[in-house]
Amino acid sequence: MKKRIIPIFVPHRGCPHDCIFCNQKKITGVSTDVTSEDVRNIIEEYLPTIDKDASVEVAFFGGSFTAIDEDIQNNLLKIAKEYVEKGLIQDIRMSTRPDCINEDILNRLKEYRVSIIELGVQSMDKNVLIDSVRGHDTEEVIKSAKLIKESGINLGLQMMVGLPSDTEEKCIDTARKFIELKPDCVRIYPTLVVKDTGLEVLLNKGEYKPFTLEQSIQIVKKLLALFYVNNINVIRVGLQATEDIQVGKAVVDGPHHPAFRELAESEMIRDYLIYIANKYSVEKYITVKTNKKNVSKIIGNKKSNSNYMKNELKINLKTKEEDIDINDLEIVLDDNKSIKINMNDIYSSLYNIYNL
Repeated sequence: MKKRIIPIFVPHRGCPHDCIFCNQKKITGVSTDVTSEDVRNIIEEYLPTIDKDASVEVAFFGGSFTAIDEDIQNNLLKIAKEYVEKGLIQDIRMSTRPDCINEDILNRLKEYRVSIIELGVQSMDKNVLIDSVRGHDTEEVIKSAKLIKESGINLGLQMMVGLPSDTEEKCIDTARKFIELKPDCVRIYPTLVVKDTGLEVLLNKGEYKPFTLEQSIQIVKKLLALFYVNNINVIRVGLQATEDIQVGKAVVDGPHHPAFRELAESEMIRDYLIYIANKYSVEKYITVKTNKKNVSKIIGNKKSNSNYMKNELKINLKTKEEDIDINDLEIVLDDNKSIKINMNDIYSSLYNIYNL
């Protein structure tokens, strides 16, 4: 079933900390408070545009929802609950902090039919949390994640790559600790330097250097392999584009790209094709038969994969569109050897190729 999301942004409301990377008004593109009337209007605006056979979700994004004044929370949730009870909406999602969850909060949220809670964890490394002024520790993450799972509400976890004092090893360790918590979904955000944040101050002082786009991709592709092999759904990689979220506007530095996920997944495919080329001593051609939706990912952004294979390995990479499942590939080598494989097998191979 198709999933359709009705986003409702509650910028910076209720958040008890001013994290070093955060300026929610810039990130969400919204600077005004949201009322219950706004929630109803937004839902009514979106519903006629959604296919009848789609699963619909109202998602409260932005601030730490469960730290908002309780009456305001209830007023906003009450409207969303009405539409769940009418059968027009199937899920209510929210984002919050690990230190803003307890049993009483969860019991109240269940009364309002909340079905998904995402925790903004960002890192499971003690020093990264301190240097990012998160205001919570890893024990609070573990405790709140356990409470959410025990309540029967689906658990989402959000992580950031490239925070102050972060490293590739710390990012991979965070992913491993996420997997231990058995989340239903994960988001990965490369750290961007947004205007009017503590991170911008550190950048201007020369005390912080963001990861480059290439560094971030090299890390994120390994995180994706880890999550995919463990059957954890990665629902987003990179911030969703708004008018402000682009270099030169709200973003002053950092690895921003509107198609970040495709760049990472495209490199994953290239890494696998390089492995195949070496394993089978390919000399001239690799043709990948695939669903048309995968073609751009296989060829690479601006033909990056094709160019790499040609320039570095002297191999011509081609694609051929086939009416096959999006998760299936057939790789034909220059001696006409054919390898039929699905994406899960590729992820398992990459897990080993990346020495994870």
